[in-house]
Amino acid sequence: MAVLAEQESGSAARILGAARELVLKRGVKGLTVAEIADRAHVAKGTIYLHWSTREDLLVGLFGRDFLASHDEFAELLTADPDAARPSRLLPLLLQSTVDHPFISALQSEDEDLLGVLTQHPRSAKLLENLGPAALLRVALPVWRRHNLARTDWEFDEQAYALQALLLGFLATAVERRALAIIAVDEPARVIAAAVTALLGPEDPGPGDIRATADAALADLATRRAALLESIGN
Repeated sequence: MAVLAEQESGSAARILGAARELVLKRGVKGLTVAEIADRAHVAKGTIYLHWSTREDLLVGLFGRDFLASHDEFAELLTADPDAARPSRLLPLLLQSTVDHPFISALQSEDEDLLGVLTQHPRSAKLLENLGPAALLRVALPVWRRHNLARTDWEFDEQAYALQALLLGFLATAVERRALAIIAVDEPARVIAAAVTALLGPEDPGPGDIRATADAALADLATRRAALLESIGN
């Protein structure tokens, strides 16, 4: 059984750190529990006290990238509710995906780094429930309710267009060669402009920004609890 993030022992933390270092250096193909144990300076059996299989350990490692991203957004929205605006949140969401290598690798199905674990059911569930597109599915209705997105467009069509925009920018950010012949100095500004062009001008009334941030924080808390349960099994 994997330990929860808040309760990780010293040995579990060393194992996770060693696994992260090895995966980022050489990928998961051929990586053994014995190698991870050797790098963490623990006995091989110690790993099995925390995780039943190598796959449980590695998927748990991926889950901790999602956990770190969620906690960063919760901290940001608590300190700066205005970051809940679509024109600000989308560029931040894209940058967070790039900054967390396992989220990025799952999003781009990077088999060089993650091997067959890109298609592992638990990896797929992480991305489906906690990835960038999943967060947008929850955010769009809130934006529409609080005058931060146009409402004269049928919801499913608007959601489809927003998802396509997000995935296009993600592909460009993750696959750096995608737009190698075109470069801009401020990608975040371009992304924000594209979001505004798609969703329309933001015209929140009194309390709309705070209500949007509160809804986002509540959703993040729910997802965090589900994630901890997932990587704790």
